[in-house]
Amino acid sequence: MDEKLSIRVNVADRFYPLKIDRAQEEVIRKAAKMINEKVMQYKQRYKDKDTQDFLAMASLQYVIKVIEAESKTDVSPVFEEVKAMEQELREFLDKE
Repeated sequence: MDEKLSIRVNVADRFYPLKIDRAQEEVIRKAAKMINEKVMQYKQRYKDKDTQDFLAMASLQYVIKVIEAESKTDVSPVFEEVKAMEQELREFLDKE
C-alpha cells in the first residue's frame, strides 16, 4: 500500500501541512519555490501592495502559462485537418 508523506510547504511566509504521494514531493516543493520567487519579485517592485495581491498576480501569471501550454498541446485541430486530408485522398483514389 502506498503511504502518504506528510510535509509542510511554505508559500508566502505561511506554512501548509500536506499529505502527498512521495512521487509528488519534488514537484510540490518546486511549485512552492516558484511561487515564493514570484511573490518576492512583486514585493520588490511594488511596495504599496500586500501579500494577497502578490499571490493573486503570481497565480494569474502561472495559470496563464498553463492555459497557453494546454492550447499548444491541443491536437484536435491537427486531427481534424488530417481527417479532411484523408477524405480528400479517398475521394481522389475513388476517381482513379
